[in-house]
Amino acid sequence: MLIPIRDHNPSRRRPFVTWGLMALNILIFLMYWGNIEDFKTIVPLYNTWALQPVDVASGSEIYTLITYQFLHGGFIHLAGNMLFLWIFGDNLEDTLGHLTFLGFYLATGIAAGLAQTLADPGSYIPIVGASGAIAGVMGGYMLLYPKAKVDVLLLIIIFFEIFSFRAWVVLGGWFAWQLWSTISGGDSGVAWLAHVGGFIAGVVFMLPFWLARGGAQFWQRNQGHPDHPETPYGPLSVSSIPVVKRRR
Repeated sequence: MLIPIRDHNPSRRRPFVTWGLMALNILIFLMYWGNIEDFKTIVPLYNTWALQPVDVASGSEIYTLITYQFLHGGFIHLAGNMLFLWIFGDNLEDTLGHLTFLGFYLATGIAAGLAQTLADPGSYIPIVGASGAIAGVMGGYMLLYPKAKVDVLLLIIIFFEIFSFRAWVVLGGWFAWQLWSTISGGDSGVAWLAHVGGFIAGVVFMLPFWLARGGAQFWQRNQGHPDHPETPYGPLSVSSIPVVKRRR
């Protein structure tokens, strides 16, 4: 298993919006976490705030294109999304500014929801999660900083090692996996097309910003990196970190 854990791209200013989005997602989840397996609680919650393609396709409950982004189906779902937002969100917020980043985030989440709706407009299955919006953040990050270093954890049972890859390798590989899962009909419980749609929207929405700064010349000026020094992480060996075997 390959898990991105951090990048080498420090923020020059505090990412208040990224922190706020993470806090809001976690707070909302904690509000219903204790009843997540109680259908009497979850069904009304999802019926009201989750995105149901059949409703959006008919022009009703359009507000759920935003509210679905702040609901999650479980702790792992939430944790994975917040990890990716923490790694990549602060850098786009640093580059775009606080309010512009917030608009970008919500817009890519809306685009992701619309992509899933267009793919299956008659579906009554509720869609929840920040994955589409975060996929948009990842797409925008890859366009701006394709050569920024991203550390990836390679996990094999209880053994692991950390490797550094360029952002375009990590994020491009992630997108390819989402696209393949969409085409091959992967786990039906995952809104794969929302991930694909959000990522593409992130690239498309970021294009004007990238072009305004010179396009390919923007890459040449910074060699595909941020315009400030990378974080100099030292080597991390397996022997230096205790490994705890988790019970199943």
